[in-house]
Amino acid sequence: MLQQSNQPGYNRTFLSKSEIRDKLMPIVGAVELNRIMCAYEMAENVHQFQVRNDGTPYFWHVTRVTRILLDELDIHEPDVLVAGLLHDTLEDSDILNSEVLEYNFGPFVSYLVETLTKEVRVDDGPLREQIDREYVERLKNSPEDCRVIKLADRLDNFRCLQFNLKRNPYKYVKETSEHYMPMAENSNNLHMLYLLKELKNERNKFFG
Repeated sequence: MLQQSNQPGYNRTFLSKSEIRDKLMPIVGAVELNRIMCAYEMAENVHQFQVRNDGTPYFWHVTRVTRILLDELDIHEPDVLVAGLLHDTLEDSDILNSEVLEYNFGPFVSYLVETLTKEVRVDDGPLREQIDREYVERLKNSPEDCRVIKLADRLDNFRCLQFNLKRNPYKYVKETSEHYMPMAENSNNLHMLYLLKELKNERNKFFG
């Protein structure tokens, strides 16, 4: 007889403050660690009332994206980790703007988050399609740090598809396969190649 696992489903996991401290304290200085913790708290505040389609707090998603960067890719650059935590904040806040991000976290973090931000409050139609095309094009021409965060974001969502995250998961997989995965196809960046491999693995699992 199979034993039932007591482990939570992947979509119910998250990266805690204490885990970040324990992982980064021996690697980054106190000032940079404080910046990362401030980003964690800002993201937690922005996303505090958001719930995903699977019923989990949205904030857990951004922490898992950061965990992919930290644990799976072994990225310890504070700016990249901060941007990973904040990558959806401009989309989801009516108060926050790039100037506030720059003041608190510096121009590169602000630039990364702004580049990763897509207008999401437009319904399906020609304008939606144009916005999506322009967004993908912007990412194609962005620094690799930006594309690594975006692919980590997509990977986390792929891993949550089995938990009814998306209303149309097949459309999400198709969109990722056609527009986002090709960004890593011809890359020499080991981080992007790893993310591409994991995305393909998750896609294969989803389609059985």
